[in-house]
Amino acid sequence: MADIINLRRARKQRQRAEKNTTAQGNRLRFGLSGAVRRNAEDARERERRRLEGHRLENTDRDPSADDAD
Repeated sequence: MADIINLRRARKQRQRAEKNTTAQGNRLRFGLSGAVRRNAEDARERERRRLEGHRLENTDRDPSADDAD
C-alpha cells in the first residue's frame, strides 16, 4: 500500500520550496544582504566624518586676496 499523505501539508511544502528558489534568485540578482549593506553605509559615514574632521577652516583669510596676483 502507498503511504498516506496530507495534501494540504504537501501543497504548503511545495509552495515554500518555490518561494525559497525565487528568493534565492532574487538575492543573487539584486545584491547584498541587509547586514552587508548596513556595514558599507556605516563605513562610508565613518569615512565622511573622518574627512570632515580634517577639513581646514579658512576664516582668517579673504578668498578674493588669492585672485589679486
